[in-house]
Amino acid sequence: MPENAKTGWLRVVGLGPGDAAMLTPEASQALETASDVLGYTTYLDRVPHRPGQVRFATDNREELDRARHALTLAAQGCQVALVSGGDPGVFAMASAVFEAMEHGLPAWRALDVAVIPGISAMFAAAARLGAPLGHDFCAISLSDNLKPWALIERRLRLAAQAGFVMALYNPRSKARPDQLAQGFAILRAELPPDVPVAFARAVGSAQERIHLTTLEAADPALVCMRTLVLIGTAGTRLVPRPQGGAFVYTSRSASA
Repeated sequence: MPENAKTGWLRVVGLGPGDAAMLTPEASQALETASDVLGYTTYLDRVPHRPGQVRFATDNREELDRARHALTLAAQGCQVALVSGGDPGVFAMASAVFEAMEHGLPAWRALDVAVIPGISAMFAAAARLGAPLGHDFCAISLSDNLKPWALIERRLRLAAQAGFVMALYNPRSKARPDQLAQGFAILRAELPPDVPVAFARAVGSAQERIHLTTLEAADPALVCMRTLVLIGTAGTRLVPRPQGGAFVYTSRSASA
């Protein structure tokens, strides 16, 4: 371990949605030069092993502990890459790092810390579909691990009333099997039944699946934690293709 703490740094690295082609050169450089790499096991498994590099894998719900560990290592002089899937600033590790910094050792604030962006799942999914995020949109996590479900319900209702296309993260899991169905019920009370809905599962991996349906017909049983759910608006359109399927876009001139 380096003795000079001033040589340490921390890079919060976005790995993108899964495909190595969607990993930025800046992120690749940080991963190659890091002495230590930390992350949730599933994401860390996507980082190639490099000789001499130390790896720390942790559980998904240990964000703050992981962030504190990364800051501690950087303060000790290590070159640290803390990895997240997608973009680290979207429901991921960047906010945990700065929360840990705010409430942690004063010396952490002087560290060389930078966030390296990655392609978020919503952008990867939108690109596969066409341009569903072409007009105003928002991202909402359906996980109530860190916020009450009542707040999620309110945000869904207000986003629908405001005419936002919605990207829904963490839509459904074994521990939360019914919340997506509840969310759809809220949206069906606010939006037309033919609003396009897309289920984009594991975009950028060999397990990628895109399912296009409508709000009326959307089946939560088709969704898992690796699925991003995109909810259109009355201004979202389909462009059918002669070979089957359709492009999805939301016009920038849409008023609803």
